[in-house]
Order: sequence, then structure tokens, then C-alpha cells
Amino acid sequence: MDQLPEYMKVCYRALLDVYNEIHEKLLHDGKLYRIHYAKEAMKKQVRGYFDEAKLFHEKHIPSLDEYMSLSLVTSGYPLLITTSFVGMEEATINSFDWLSTFPQAVKAVSKIVRLTDDIVDHKFEQEKEHFISAVNCYMKKYGVTEEEAIIELKRQVHNAWKDINEACLHPTAVPMPLLIRILNFARLMDVVYKCEDGYTNAKGVLKDLIVSTLVEPVAL
Repeated sequence: MDQLPEYMKVCYRALLDVYNEIHEKLLHDGKLYRIHYAKEAMKKQVRGYFDEAKLFHEKHIPSLDEYMSLSLVTSGYPLLITTSFVGMEEATINSFDWLSTFPQAVKAVSKIVRLTDDIVDHKFEQEKEHFISAVNCYMKKYGVTEEEAIIELKRQVHNAWKDINEACLHPTAVPMPLLIRILNFARLMDVVYKCEDGYTNAKGVLKDLIVSTLVEPVAL
């Protein structure tokens, strides 16, 4: 921590506190091995952000393959899924080993989040300096229009849903509750980004959905 600038020390200390709290909980439950996988997932996430920062500062437009390889990690879903497994009874060391191979189901849901985000945000985000997305990387690689690129990327999202369905067919690689957790991350993207970027514009459709679910639920 001493090697970090002051503003990063605050973030790093907060992050360490989170993992220390998880460590204490797992120690009492006899599941301490899980913290290793959670930390490794965070390290991969941060390394990915660092690589993205280098692309930005070097003003380098990556190839489509280079972009997707990096952005599937920085989508955050491999990290979130791994962290969510930490508290699940069904997750064993074999489940975490499976997860660390970046299996088909996790790759598919990461592709859904990345491509859906890029498609919805493309027009807005490209106004920023040195903006990189799957849309402009695809346009550059194949020499197609924005509309053609978006049609193809939507097809890839459609196929990624098929990959998730296939992963849920019996026999499954890991217990079904773990796969349902992965599926629910994909469902979240379908809700948040179906009409607009609900993450950035949280006062729109997403706010109404949250209010209808948590504030004014339908009485049974």
C-alpha cells in the first residue's frame, strides 16, 4: 500500500476490508479456500482495467479479437459471478475450479453484457475521446456500416443465449443453482439494457421497474 498514491490508498484499504470480512466469515464456516478464487478474480479484473487504460493513453484501436478478449473480463461479470459463488452452499472447490477455466456459460453471459452495453451505448459513447466498442471494432475489421455491425452483434448475443441454454442441459458441469445464478446475471442485462442504458440513465425505465418491485409491489 505504501507504493500507492494517497487517493488509491483509500480504495485499496476499503477493498482489503471487504476481503478480510469475507475471510473471517469463511474461516468460521470451514470454507476458507473460496477467498483465494475471489481474490484472483479481482486481480484479473484490475489487470484488465489497467490494459484498457493503456489502450486509451496510447490511443490504440485494438482488433475485434483483442477487444473482445479484454472486454469480456472488464465487463465485470467473471468477477461478480465468482464473488457471488462465495456465499452459495452448492459451490465446492470443483465448482470454483470450473469457474476459473472461463467456461462456456460464463463466457456467454460476459459476451451478452459486453455486446448489449456496446450496442445501446454506441451513439452516446462515441462522442467521448478515444472511445472503443465492439461496434467500431467490428466496423473496422469488416468494413461495414454501423447498422450492419449492430445486426451482426445482436446475432452474437442471440447465440450467446443459446450457449447458456446448452450449459443448463442435464447433465450439468456444476449444480443447477450455480448455473441459475449465471443465468440471472444475463437476465439482468436483458432488463437493464432492453430499452435504454438503464445503468447510466437510472431515472428512466429502470427506476420504474425498481419502484414497482420494491416500493409498490402488487399485493397477493
